[in-house]
Amino acid sequence: MKISDGLWMVAGPGLTCDEDAAAYLVCGGTRAALIDAGTGREHERLSKNIRAVLPAEASLSFLFLTHCHYDHAAGAALLSREFGIPVVAHEKDSAFLESGDKAVTAASWYGAEMPPVRVDHQISGGQELFSVGSLKIQAIHCPGHTPGSVAYVTHLDGKKILFGQDVHGPLVASFLSNREDYVRSLNLLLSLNADVLCEGHYGVVEGKAEVARFIRRFLNPGADSGL
Repeated sequence: MKISDGLWMVAGPGLTCDEDAAAYLVCGGTRAALIDAGTGREHERLSKNIRAVLPAEASLSFLFLTHCHYDHAAGAALLSREFGIPVVAHEKDSAFLESGDKAVTAASWYGAEMPPVRVDHQISGGQELFSVGSLKIQAIHCPGHTPGSVAYVTHLDGKKILFGQDVHGPLVASFLSNREDYVRSLNLLLSLNADVLCEGHYGVVEGKAEVARFIRRFLNPGADSGL
C-alpha cells in the first residue's frame, strides 16, 4: 500500500496476516530499508509485497526492528536470509531476539515460538544515524514498551516521517515495560514534531497536529477520548 513517493506499507492486516503489525518499506533512490518484519506466518506474501513495490533499480540495505515483539520481529530471520540484509535492533532488546525469549517477545501471547534471529548491528546509546541511499534514517532509543524500543525518523518530500511502531504500548510486566521510561519516550516523540507517524497497529497518522494528538492520547489517556 503506497503512502507517498518512496514509502509503502507492506505488511499488516489486509496485506499479510491479521497477527502482523504493520511493516514499512522506505526507499532513497537505489537503496531501501524495511521497518519491522511481521510474524513470518505469511512470509511469501510479504516477500511478494516487497518485490511488487521495490523499484527495479533499488536493493534493500537494512531491516530495522523497532523492538523485539513477535508481531514485529518474528519474520526477521526469514527476511534477512531471503534478501541478504543485516538486522538492526537496539542492544537492550537484542538478547531476547537472539535467544527467542517467549515471554519478553510476547510470542507466548500468540501461542507461538519466537524464531531466534541474529542481530547484525546493535544500536547502543540514545541515537544512531544510518544512510539508505539518498536518505538519512535516525534511530532513537525510546524505551518503555520494551527496554530496547526504537523509533526511526527520516525525511521524504520535505516531510518528517516518524516510525513509532508501538506508541500506544501496552505496558506489561513480562515485556519488562517501564512507565517512567514510556512517558519520557512519548515526550521525546512529541518534541520531534513529525508530519507523519507510521504506527504498528493504528496505521498512518498524517499532519503535525494529528500526530501530536495521537501521541498525547497515550501520554494522558484520560485527557482525550478521540480517535
